[in-house]
Amino acid sequence: MFPYGPPEILEPPAAAAPSHPAAAPEPLRAVAAGLLNLTGLGLGYVLLRAWLPAALCWAATAALLATALPADVDGVPGGVLVGYLTVLVLAAADAVRRARRTAIGWSRLRAPLAAGLGVVLLAVPAGGAFAYEAAQDEAVEDMLLERLAKADRLVAAQDGRDFSAAEDDYRSALDTYRDLVRDHEGSRAADRVPDRLGTYYESVARPYADRRYCQAVEPLKYLRTLPATVGEDRLGRLATWPDDRLATSLYECGTTALERGDGTRLRELMTTFPASDAAGKVVPALRDAVDDRTDDLQGADPCAATEKLEQIRSVAAELPGGAGATVASDARRAVETGAYACGVDQFEDGRFTEAAQRLRDFATTYKDSGRRERARTIAIAAEVAAERPQAGRDLPAQRGPGSGQEFVVKNDGPSAVEVLFTGPATGSVKLGPCAGCTSYSSKAEGRGKACKADRGYPQRTLRLPPGEYHFLYKRGAGGTGLVRNHSDGARVQTGYRYTDCTYVVRGGVGDFDGLT
Repeated sequence: MFPYGPPEILEPPAAAAPSHPAAAPEPLRAVAAGLLNLTGLGLGYVLLRAWLPAALCWAATAALLATALPADVDGVPGGVLVGYLTVLVLAAADAVRRARRTAIGWSRLRAPLAAGLGVVLLAVPAGGAFAYEAAQDEAVEDMLLERLAKADRLVAAQDGRDFSAAEDDYRSALDTYRDLVRDHEGSRAADRVPDRLGTYYESVARPYADRRYCQAVEPLKYLRTLPATVGEDRLGRLATWPDDRLATSLYECGTTALERGDGTRLRELMTTFPASDAAGKVVPALRDAVDDRTDDLQGADPCAATEKLEQIRSVAAELPGGAGATVASDARRAVETGAYACGVDQFEDGRFTEAAQRLRDFATTYKDSGRRERARTIAIAAEVAAERPQAGRDLPAQRGPGSGQEFVVKNDGPSAVEVLFTGPATGSVKLGPCAGCTSYSSKAEGRGKACKADRGYPQRTLRLPPGEYHFLYKRGAGGTGLVRNHSDGARVQTGYRYTDCTYVVRGGVGDFDGLT
């Protein structure tokens, strides 16, 4: 008997119903999710059914594509690329984390397949990167080709223009060619530069092809400087391409300047290209020019021929190394002949002042010439004829005073006087100033008083053959100042003795008269 009642029978508690077993760890599941998110397609979130993060991945990839495409020279900005890669890494890490905590049942077959798919799909961004790099390279090539085409158009636009006006544009195009070869070696544009340089050289040297040799000199000289700036190895045969052309241009241009006395181009040729064929033609060309102009001395314009001979002589004398010394000597002899012929021609054409100066210069310059005395005679006649044209109807005879009628010339003037005469005999005499003589108030007073005072007048006695004579009285400075020249004529006849007295008349610029 139990005082407190019957004992209570305790039964063991019922065992709890077993719960759904936790998912067994699957390492490949996390790896697959991370790899699928690294593709940039958000597939790791898709497999985890995390749609919002997946959409964010798609938006990031779309933003990258919008920024990167179409591919250009500059490519994707570095900040954008770094930001996108950061998003991919964070998305992959988040997918790994989520996959480890997800209770969704994965068959052991699905995890390896997903991981394999992730590895395969990683080829998408990798392939895209390679494709984008190739597209970017193509964009660079297109840009370089456009730069090349722009330089080509610039060169084509200068073809035929004067080099001084086109030089800056030519240099600009050359800078482009040089930069392409130097900075983008191996590009399609750089590979095409050698052909373009050939066209460039031909364009710059267009005046040479057109036989405009003087205009070709400067552009060809410019082309010869390019090996120093572009490099001989890059130019190849073009490095020496301008040499023969420049030598020819210097020769052709120089020979056209011979008769101007400009030997600059020929001297440059013989200094720069002394062994060239063009340099070897210089002396023969000078010799031919002397021969041609010497023949012209017998023509209608010996003065022009003489001037050209003098210019050729000057050029020959200045050739380097004395190469033109023989030609210069031949030209000098021809110039001597021409100077005389020119003076005679001027006299015959009535250009008496020029003839007198030319022949006086001849007599002064060529003291050993056999024509010296003849030149002086014609010069006297020309000077008289310049004041009295009838004295120049014919060339004077080569005869001086010495036989014939006595002709006394006296000076009744305060200054010296020179008397030039021409006729059957030609010559001149000089009379010194008359001490104590003064000028007269009029010609009438002079005719009445000149040479009649009891004093010794400066005088000269000439013997002149009979005939018509023309006189020119040239008085120098005296107490009355400058006086003008005076011309007169007289006929000398047999059986007479003549006296001619010169004097000075005051008034105006002064005057004096002769008495016979």
